Amino acid sequence: MQHFNNKYILVINGKPEGPFSVEELKGLGLKPGDFVKTAEMPDYKEAHEIAELRQVFHFKQQSVIPQYFAGLDQRMLASALDLLAISGIYIILGFTAVLVITDRESRLAIALSLLVLIPVTNFIYHVVMESSDKQATWGKQVLKIKVCDMEGKRISTATALVRNFCKLFSFLPLFIGYLLIFFNKQQQCAHDMIAGTLVMKDRLI
Repeated sequence: MQHFNNKYILVINGKPEGPFSVEELKGLGLKPGDFVKTAEMPDYKEAHEIAELRQVFHFKQQSVIPQYFAGLDQRMLASALDLLAISGIYIILGFTAVLVITDRESRLAIALSLLVLIPVTNFIYHVVMESSDKQATWGKQVLKIKVCDMEGKRISTATALVRNFCKLFSFLPLFIGYLLIFFNKQQQCAHDMIAGTLVMKDRLI
């Protein structure tokens, strides 16, 4: 017999109650749409979103339509954090190599290679992380925002490729594609519209 040790805080009539064990939740008649969280979870989720509760209560996971979206300021800050982290790693590696290598041409080649490696790595990193279980790069995780499809689900690698490649259309000309975020309720930039993606924030109670 499988034992479940997690205890959940349950929102009852708009107020958090508990924590309750899984057995106690059974007695309370937990429903798929009830909001719950453990002490380790940063935010509340509907019961059907949690694998353990789906297993115990035989809930079916439902699509959760995003309702809260990341603004341009959050997106830009997340991008800056990611670029700073990636650039920092390469700069440290490049500086170390320059200290070891004395040949001037080799030093110049290392410096120029960073101009290619940093954006390429940044692109690949975004594709991999946005299509992963986390649905977010490190910068987005810090700000508690993540990339999803129009139904709030994880995107595929192909969609992540399209999304990040199409950022060119958001940058050019004059960042107009990014300014579109101010003219639609779901706060999509041009590359989001093309790829069919959203950048959502954690739901708040």
